[in-house]
Amino acid sequence: MADPRGFLKVRERELPPSRPVEVRLRDWKDTYAIREDGQPFLKEQAGRCMDCGIPFCHQGCPLGNLIPEWNDLVRTGQWADAIERLHATNNFPEFTGRVCPAPCETSCVLGINQPAVTIKNIEVSIIDEAFERGLVVPQVPQRLTGKTVAVVGSGPAGLAAAQQLTRAGHTVVVYERDDAIGGLLRYGIPDFKLEKHHIDRRMAQMEAEGTRFRAGVEIGRDVTWDALRRRFDSVVVATGATVPRDLSIPGRDLAGVEFAMDFLTPSNKAVAGGAVEGAPTAEGKHVIVIGGGDTGSDCVGTSLRQGAASVTTLAIGKKPPTERPAHQPWPTDPILFEVSSSHEEGGERSFLASTVEFLSDEQGAVRALTVAETEYLEDGRRVPKAGTEHEIPADLVLIAMGFTGPEITELVDQTGVETTSRGLVQRQDDYASSLPGVFVAGDAGRGQSLIVWAIAEGRAAAAAADAYLQGTTELPAPVGPRTVALRG
Repeated sequence: MADPRGFLKVRERELPPSRPVEVRLRDWKDTYAIREDGQPFLKEQAGRCMDCGIPFCHQGCPLGNLIPEWNDLVRTGQWADAIERLHATNNFPEFTGRVCPAPCETSCVLGINQPAVTIKNIEVSIIDEAFERGLVVPQVPQRLTGKTVAVVGSGPAGLAAAQQLTRAGHTVVVYERDDAIGGLLRYGIPDFKLEKHHIDRRMAQMEAEGTRFRAGVEIGRDVTWDALRRRFDSVVVATGATVPRDLSIPGRDLAGVEFAMDFLTPSNKAVAGGAVEGAPTAEGKHVIVIGGGDTGSDCVGTSLRQGAASVTTLAIGKKPPTERPAHQPWPTDPILFEVSSSHEEGGERSFLASTVEFLSDEQGAVRALTVAETEYLEDGRRVPKAGTEHEIPADLVLIAMGFTGPEITELVDQTGVETTSRGLVQRQDDYASSLPGVFVAGDAGRGQSLIVWAIAEGRAAAAAADAYLQGTTELPAPVGPRTVALRG
């Protein structure tokens, strides 16, 4: 059981230190430093977990992670058991422990009147320690079923589905249209948040288990969807929600106004040693980031590392509160003002800022933005307030307003699969699409969401596909399809 006085003996929440800003801005390595006293430090923090009779952190985590169990195993130094309990619900804690916003922590019972347990940091420490100790080994299936499954998309949902189905004994091939496996984990998230060796070492495990990877193959173009369905016994669609939300205002077509991913992807490829001709760069420029979410934060950190002259983030809404508001009580996941590692590094943030127009220079490139104060109308709409317009200089504008849905034109045209009013792939409670044997996992079926939801849905869709192929399944199915409110 947990230390019954642990949360009283160690009342302070403590996280690993970040590397100094002036140091980390010179490279693309992980923001956080490696502590020499990592294990004693972690044991103290893990000991703050109260092993609640009703652990609300389970409710906060879509994966249903067994948080109190592996917290206490870390406290007592039982690393092999800790990673076994962590892997029981989460295929890739090295990803969630780095880029998940940790809704489990806002549900922590200790968080009612003390700082919550450092669940996310303990989680990533378990998996890193497990890799260091050689505790993460391939789990080769005892028998092969003779069934084949194609997984389209190699983000967290696709990889989770593929690993589960491979371990169930099916022959699984993962298709990725980009030149490397990982989806947005690979080229959408900068290395200072997720170094790519974490993906590579997990891929090595999956390949040893039998999963096959095919990068540089776009289903719908290189191989038609109908041909893929004929070739495989089942298909899992995990293509993500990659269509960016646009800002249709005057001057949108000016040079230097880019979608965030058209900036981040080539930057991440360059860090990996590739080269993308004509890619936008922030070097020496005044950069405006429109959108205050995680993607916008990634644009800030990337721009600063590229040597931007200035970086300003514009958010259309009000500045969130620093403490939990009354209308978002525990254990809900509140919307709070957050300072990411990128925001710590520099730049300015402006709230209640509505972009009205992009202004052009003589060469047809953006030179400034017209911005007005946001006014809230009685019906909830947000509009620019007349008379508050002013200009902000800009050489590069990055639109980071989220994503509207998946790219499914070829899928619909070639198969006639049913879609929702939101442009998502329609699916049932068992993740089945309207096409026999075709299942949908992650953002392609639920819309833009969190990495924990992607992994959870990948696991659940794998269980559904296994049941379709075998008539029954022993794979865990943690969640059913649900939608969540998007955050700007």
